[in-house]
Amino acid sequence: MNEKLAETLRQAAESGGMDKLLGFVVDEASGDGIRGHLTITPDHHQPFGIVHGGTYCAIAESAASISAFCWVQESGIGGTAVGVNNSTDFLRSVSDGDITVTTTPVHRGRRQQLWQVDMVDDQGRLIAQSRVRMQNIAR
Repeated sequence: MNEKLAETLRQAAESGGMDKLLGFVVDEASGDGIRGHLTITPDHHQPFGIVHGGTYCAIAESAASISAFCWVQESGIGGTAVGVNNSTDFLRSVSDGDITVTTTPVHRGRRQQLWQVDMVDDQGRLIAQSRVRMQNIAR
């Protein structure tokens, strides 16, 4: 990743927003995917003591958005990308621990991108999986 892109991502992370609220940290990012993590706290729970599904949806949207943004920058298309569809399957419930988030490109085109987002627990078990479709937007 080039320095300008790294600085843009760093500034976005420091500015606050949903990722900061959820505690989502991006460890590695490129147009080929990201790797990130978050530690589950009671703030992520729904009323029955397990992670709220919206947490996974929000993390998937952020992870795919960062991946898509990196790709449009690295590919020379430029601009940014915004989410237009997010489908998340909740496969295993958890109430604590660390979650690792990775993205994999399914399709990267001139107008749209499709990303798979895998979220695994600290034992490597898949707990949620998303497909997020992104629209490339010229700036």
